[in-house]
Amino acid sequence: MSVTLPPRSTSTVEQLLVDTLSGIGLGLLWVDERRALHHVNDTLQTWLSPAAPAELGQALSTLGPPLPEAEWQALWRGTTPPAPFRWTLYRPAAVDPAPLPVEVRCHRLHHEGQALMAWALTPIADRLEAESVEQLQRDVLEAVALGRPLAVVLDLLCRRVETLAPELICSVLSIENGRLLHPLAGPSLPLTYCAAIDGLAIGPAVGSCGTAAWRREAVEVTDIANDPLWAPYKGLALPLGLAACWSTPIISLDGAVVATFALYQREPLPARPLHRRMVEACAPLVRVAIQHEANRAEIERLAFFDPLTGLPNRRLFTDRARQVLQTAARLGQSSGAVLLLDIDRFKNTNDSLGHAAGDQVLIEVSHRLALELRDTDSLARLGGDEFAVLLPGCAPIEARTIADKLHRALSRPLVIGGMALSTSASIGISIYPEDGEETGLLLKNAEMAMYEAKRHGRNGSRFFTPALNQAADQRLQLETALRHAVSHEGLSLVYQPKLCLDSGACAGVEVLARWHDPALGNIPPDRFIPLAEECGLINALDAWVLESACAQLARWQAQGLAVPSVSVNVSPLRFHHDDVPAHVSQLLARHRLPASALTLEITERLMLNDETRTQSDLRALHDMGVRLSVDDFGTGYSSLGYLKRLPVSELKLDQRFVRDLETDAGDRALASAVIGIGQALGLQVVAEGVETPAQQRLLREAGCLIAQGFGLARPMRAGDLEAWLARPVHCARP
Repeated sequence: MSVTLPPRSTSTVEQLLVDTLSGIGLGLLWVDERRALHHVNDTLQTWLSPAAPAELGQALSTLGPPLPEAEWQALWRGTTPPAPFRWTLYRPAAVDPAPLPVEVRCHRLHHEGQALMAWALTPIADRLEAESVEQLQRDVLEAVALGRPLAVVLDLLCRRVETLAPELICSVLSIENGRLLHPLAGPSLPLTYCAAIDGLAIGPAVGSCGTAAWRREAVEVTDIANDPLWAPYKGLALPLGLAACWSTPIISLDGAVVATFALYQREPLPARPLHRRMVEACAPLVRVAIQHEANRAEIERLAFFDPLTGLPNRRLFTDRARQVLQTAARLGQSSGAVLLLDIDRFKNTNDSLGHAAGDQVLIEVSHRLALELRDTDSLARLGGDEFAVLLPGCAPIEARTIADKLHRALSRPLVIGGMALSTSASIGISIYPEDGEETGLLLKNAEMAMYEAKRHGRNGSRFFTPALNQAADQRLQLETALRHAVSHEGLSLVYQPKLCLDSGACAGVEVLARWHDPALGNIPPDRFIPLAEECGLINALDAWVLESACAQLARWQAQGLAVPSVSVNVSPLRFHHDDVPAHVSQLLARHRLPASALTLEITERLMLNDETRTQSDLRALHDMGVRLSVDDFGTGYSSLGYLKRLPVSELKLDQRFVRDLETDAGDRALASAVIGIGQALGLQVVAEGVETPAQQRLLREAGCLIAQGFGLARPMRAGDLEAWLARPVHCARP
């Protein structure tokens, strides 16, 4: 891209040059070969005779001893390089009695046919001051980079400024909460003065610093005694010898006034050029130091505090607990407690109201817990809905009392988004030093006690006991063995026939998983199935059972065996994590099985689930032709509504209603009611746990046509089932 400049006249260019040379901080003079002075710029004139320009010639006559003639001629003819040399200006006493050392650089030029020598004079003091200011900048930035505390960095800056300009007193004030002054550094200011201005509110007439922060611009007061900005405060400054003050606001990157940088003088004088250079150099340094401190504080907050509740996180809690326990051990203190608190059914809140509401619950819970604790206690959010409390010097009975207070605090309804929510928590308690002498072990034991509280109905507290530790070790051993069994085909399947009570024919088989571990022996399903759900193995286990059952049914049908269908239990968790209809469809197609040959047994809890996805999956299975059976009907949250609303094909009468049919009129009535419901809704009813001929008879009389149980046939392996099917009669006759 080219730029075409407008033409300028010679006079315009000359005027620009004159203005430029007059404004720069160099003294300039032009002499001819005879050393006759032709011109000086305004800067040099100001140095030598600012009040009386006519006396300039006299002033120049006293510039100092001229160069020796031989050196001058060599310089003029250029036989030697025009290297810079030093010269001293002796100015009139009326101007400044102090000599002015300068560095001179020379350059030959021609003007209107005449040869001239231009001399550029730079005060050596200015250069030294600039170098000193640059060194100050480097030292302060190095202190920031090394992570020195903010107070140390700003104290260094103030002391270096006062060293370079002893006539100054330097200070830095922060602006707290956007309005209050607070001294950060002022090594030469009396402590009484700093204390007097600490907490002073900024305003339109609050000295130099308060006004600069208010106006968001520099304020220079050359005479504190007579300036109206200082009228209410000059009684503080004048007795301390503070006569003038220039303050500059420090504005952060987000536009907020965060501090002021001020220079005081002991004489009522305006700021010198050096002072202005100090401000230009130091104000950005103060901004950098404060921003670095803010960044460091934010990093520390993110590293040690929970961003949602503002409570200490696990890392900080662990560190504090370690220090408390070390102190307790050193002082011989024999008590202390750790509480681990988990909000009951918090997932339901997140799922039903959303995570924003869940976050509000966590914030409110943290506030309520904090209000119930002592100043010496420590509360932390460890993650999710889990909180920890450290109670130094707390005996077991006191720990129980505090836990009860926390329960009461959470029992009051929380109002979130205009909705009142009930909350509760399960709390586990471990005691120092009986349950552990280091933080990790105390937290682990408190966690085991907390899970014990959940197992006992939630909304309660439990102390850790060695038995819990033993149970936890056993559970870990069992979980490890189960993971190995699932991944290495260590489980097996058995099949329990379902029989027609009127004919004895096989109406299908229920597939049941069995586990025999070489070291642990036989583990019953009511033990390893819940464990699989807890540790995330249930999806893999359910999928393996379903695939194996379909493959076995296909083999039986290929052999012509009379096994019309298989029933497979499916965990509710499977519907939350997997696409069950897609998996079933794939298996039926792979093994060429009709959908009616597969029955999925599900719980009442799943049927009551209002999630759109779950209901959609159940309907998709029904539309596919797969039968849905409600297992253990009548023992949970039975509701006739879902039987009408959802595509149920079968009810399984729980064995608890079958066991005492012969002796308990209540059980007979309940069994008859369930069978009647099934008949009324056109559902097949299967009785479980049938063991005696009398039970079979009573069930037939009540209208139940299909049953299973040890009295009919025990669960058996596939080969044994094939032999059993060859028997002519499979159930007793009336």
